[in-house]
Amino acid sequence: MPPSPRDSAPSTPYDQDASQRAIERLGVLDTPRDERIDRVTRIAQEMFDVPMVSVTLLDRDRQWRKSEIGLGGREAPREDAFCDFTVREGRTVVISDASQDERWSSNPFVQGDPHLRFYAGHPLAARGGERIGTLCILDTKPRELDERQRRMLQDLAGWVQSEIVADSELGDAATVQRTLLPSSVPHLPGYEMAATAIPAGHVMGDLYDWYPTAAGLRLTVADVMGKGLGAALLAAGLRSSLRTLPDRDLLSAVGEAERLLEADARDLGTFATLFHAEVDAASGVVHFVDAGHSLAYILRADDTWEHLRSTGMPLGMGFADGRAVDEARLGDGDIFMVCSDGLLDVLDEGDPLGHVRRALRDGGVDGAVAEAARLARERSAPDDLTVLAIRRAG
Repeated sequence: MPPSPRDSAPSTPYDQDASQRAIERLGVLDTPRDERIDRVTRIAQEMFDVPMVSVTLLDRDRQWRKSEIGLGGREAPREDAFCDFTVREGRTVVISDASQDERWSSNPFVQGDPHLRFYAGHPLAARGGERIGTLCILDTKPRELDERQRRMLQDLAGWVQSEIVADSELGDAATVQRTLLPSSVPHLPGYEMAATAIPAGHVMGDLYDWYPTAAGLRLTVADVMGKGLGAALLAAGLRSSLRTLPDRDLLSAVGEAERLLEADARDLGTFATLFHAEVDAASGVVHFVDAGHSLAYILRADDTWEHLRSTGMPLGMGFADGRAVDEARLGDGDIFMVCSDGLLDVLDEGDPLGHVRRALRDGGVDGAVAEAARLARERSAPDDLTVLAIRRAG
């Protein structure tokens, strides 16, 4: 764990090289604003009634602001910076009137813009204890901080520090999760295929997978109830269990995956919808098990839709008896598509299937999947979005 935000003196000497490596590992520099951290800066401004607040991170010769109020920019020189001094000191620093302080009276941030008088900052640390920045409050008028206010500033700094470290850990988890998604599109003569998965946050409870079989292709799309790391871990477990059962028939594979899911999620009260299918390349026949997913369709060559309806309850709800293997067939020019419900959030509400039809006809499976990903990002989709599409040539 990082040092306590209330440490009043440095526990170790400042090592600028180690701190630089730590800030680079965090991957937080030059990233977009984060509402969780912006919220803390707003609270700090209201709590201390100051015109300026900053979450400042130090990078070589610059100070970069992950969040700021009243400073008019996200970057400034590190040389002569109050925050650089605070990080080197490794303690809460309060300067009541910089213009009357011999150390600071000639400082360019005091003599020039923003004409600082009051500064109070507390260091932020990475997980290894390396000091990487500060939470600071500033004013153009002299003022004091009493002991209670110092503790409040330290607590807010601890909050920011936790958010930055947690964000980095989620980023690591997202990287791991991306490696679990298929790295390439299987080669299936006579078929075109594309897929994407876009998380609503850092990690997702959606998954898709596909891999070649002797007869053609086996594929999976699933959606674990919930968001965040817990759902992502369960999704990864589902994928792994199905991947280890490639030779089992569809119904047995789904049943075994459900057993493992229930063991992992016994105390979480969660469930997962799942579509697990096998495509016979020669005939175009699709055998599938739909466990409460109900978001698989075929767009026929004549522009009509066939909905491959669910015949079973989701995994983890204790109702496996109603599931069965169903069948559909892809003819020449037909397109099979399965998605998660996150796609519904970005489609034309008045005509969602028409929206999908136009995307498929205008851009093919590659263009339609790319369009879904674009909409998810531009419209900040509130749920994870996964789309998988296969077209039989004709």
